[in-house]
Amino acid sequence: MSPKNLVIIMSDQHSRNLMGCYGDKIVKTPNLDKLAADGARFNACWTPSPVCVPARACFATGKYTHQIGHWDNADAYDGSIPSWHHRLRDAGHEVTSIGKLHFKSEDDDNGFTESIIPMHVIDGKGDLLGLIRDDGAPVRGGAYKMKSMAGPGESVYTQYDRDIAARAQIWLHERAGQERDKGFVLFVSFVCPHYPLTAPPEHFYRYYTDPDLPMPRFRGDGERASHKFLKDYAETFNFDDYFETEEDIRRAVAGYFGLCSFMDEQAGKVIDALEATGLRDDTSIVYTSDHGDALGQRGLWGKSTMQEEILGVPLIAAGAGFTPGSVIDTPCSLLDIYPFAFETVEEATLLEGDDDLPGVSLTKLADGVEPERNVLSEYHAMGSRTGAFAIRHGRFKYIHYARYDPQLFDLQSDPDELHDLAGDPEHADTLAECRARLLTMLDPDEVDRRARARQSELLEANGGREAVIARGDLGFSPPPGVAPTFN
Repeated sequence: MSPKNLVIIMSDQHSRNLMGCYGDKIVKTPNLDKLAADGARFNACWTPSPVCVPARACFATGKYTHQIGHWDNADAYDGSIPSWHHRLRDAGHEVTSIGKLHFKSEDDDNGFTESIIPMHVIDGKGDLLGLIRDDGAPVRGGAYKMKSMAGPGESVYTQYDRDIAARAQIWLHERAGQERDKGFVLFVSFVCPHYPLTAPPEHFYRYYTDPDLPMPRFRGDGERASHKFLKDYAETFNFDDYFETEEDIRRAVAGYFGLCSFMDEQAGKVIDALEATGLRDDTSIVYTSDHGDALGQRGLWGKSTMQEEILGVPLIAAGAGFTPGSVIDTPCSLLDIYPFAFETVEEATLLEGDDDLPGVSLTKLADGVEPERNVLSEYHAMGSRTGAFAIRHGRFKYIHYARYDPQLFDLQSDPDELHDLAGDPEHADTLAECRARLLTMLDPDEVDRRARARQSELLEANGGREAVIARGDLGFSPPPGVAPTFN
């Protein structure tokens, strides 16, 4: 028997709904659609946090943000909490990463046998401006880039992703035919379709010239985001202020759609390399993303809110244990990949000390297991004035804010989350039950205080409010070898 291998492909900021296999009729993602046909598609996967650094720290450790304390994009994972990569590497497996990690630094032991062209937060500090979360938080100086960089061409991100795909193919070809006692794990992490919304021309124009290109929904009077939490975000990240015409929006949408297809093309190269090297039969493949993207819907752009277009991420798994073409509707989380990785390459249960992990292996979910749990996502970062916590409870989604009124949505009858049921007397019992279920997982007020205390500590350590404001806004993190540009 050949040892079992695992390839995890992760993109950045890919909204679940914008894929052919998830029902979209416009965006072309043929390689990932084929992967879904070969395996299982998870319809209700959430990110543990709707922003890069906390989401990736949770993904690595298999724990929620309130458990590990990596609250925001200025508090990156440093390897001090054991990750699935630490565990599997220390068990004798080759565990390699290629591409974006968004951890603190390459100087830390991040748990990999090797990290190839890794992307980390700037200077080990990241987005310090996000530490300022009070009512006087500065408007982001780099927000103009969302509109101004949308269009055809190459960006530092598309160039980086091409290199990631090339390195992954080389890595697989060089491992083919090697005698190994244990399976390997290859983590291939792309940055697209994260903005800048600059898409290679062959992908940009296939959408830009389409007369049926859909425009963002719910942008009219009375349709835009109205909850105080969403308004706080829009006031800090004022992306929409720069979209003055329909042409501006059209270029941004075509850019994002084009980047989705470009990323699919790069992922396809990695999957094809598995076929070409003869490794596919002994390798399980997972595709997912760290969080979604609003893409102008409700007048919002980017991430950092608790709406379904942000929390909902694609999750596809193919290989042993997954029935081709199957669809799993059970709510799940990126945290469920941690136990699945062990099951796949180690063929063992979790190691000692991992019994407090909330994850359930993807194969168990695919087998029909419906765990008695509520999937959680939480946010304590840039553009927010309060901690936010969301849980799935059956058909309902409950959002709790430490300082604002809660929200309740019926995702079955109202998938676009247009009708907040929190104030409806007919749903008072559901609201109370959801709140009680959240409180069994954490104390929102205590978690909110803990996050703020850590952020105050980091703010002070970096010279205080004025020094951090003077440093400026990065806009987006540059890949390795590219100098950061602050605004």
